[in-house]
Amino acid sequence: MELLTLELASARQRLNRAELALERANAMLDEDCGVGINLRLCDRIRFAQKRVGEAKARLVKLDSANTDSLRSD
Repeated sequence: MELLTLELASARQRLNRAELALERANAMLDEDCGVGINLRLCDRIRFAQKRVGEAKARLVKLDSANTDSLRSD
């Protein structure tokens, strides 16, 4: 049970970091630094979006496992 709680906390942190990275990249894109920089930022934003999606999926998976284990106790 403690291991699952630790995994959930880690997944939440991962999600928060991914969302923050995405937010920062979007803010940098709004600064209009030039075409070359913006293309790089677009790549960074796509990568951050992917990380957010993966982190959310992992959190949902762990949360459902936690809920299932609580029901069986």
